[in-house]
Amino acid sequence: MTAAYIQGLSMGGGLIIAIGAQNAFVLTQGVRRNHALAVALVCIACDMVLIAFGVTGVGAVVASNPVLTLAAAWGGAAFLGWYGLGAFRSAWRGGLMEADAESGGSLRRTLLLTLAVTLLNPHVYLDTVVLMGSVSGRFPVPDRYGFGLGAATASTIWFLGLGLGGRLLAPVFSRPVTWRVLDVAVGLTMWTIAAALIRSTTA
Repeated sequence: MTAAYIQGLSMGGGLIIAIGAQNAFVLTQGVRRNHALAVALVCIACDMVLIAFGVTGVGAVVASNPVLTLAAAWGGAAFLGWYGLGAFRSAWRGGLMEADAESGGSLRRTLLLTLAVTLLNPHVYLDTVVLMGSVSGRFPVPDRYGFGLGAATASTIWFLGLGLGGRLLAPVFSRPVTWRVLDVAVGLTMWTIAAALIRSTTA
């Protein structure tokens, strides 16, 4: 269970901690103190629901079929390798956080924007339901849930830290070098997990 939890924590962190509209939006609300806690909680709740669906649904289907298990391992490794390569390319190019200047407003409007930024992004389903669900299928049932719990923990830590610590983090993330370091860390994490998936097919 511990190993699965750590892998879920690492994979969840690597997938969540990436430059994108959702993270820029959450950080912006934190900087402006615009319902930052509510925004973070909505993001966490969405992630938990999608991760749970992937782990209990897709993961169970994959685990019951040896062909799907092998395909999921290699498919997941390929995707993670591509994802890591993208992170390294982003680190090479450098980048800055781009936040929507008009994202502030009432609680209702802010939460609707949060849901839109989160659920209208097709990558969120690929990451949480398909990818995490497929990778979790490599573990037996108790460990599979530990994997999902690790991923949910990463989501909780990240969004609470990003939203509530936004005002403190904003000056740091305004520098391209910070994103470079973050992208390199994400790339290394993704490639490490991809290698572990490939090794598991030959064990």
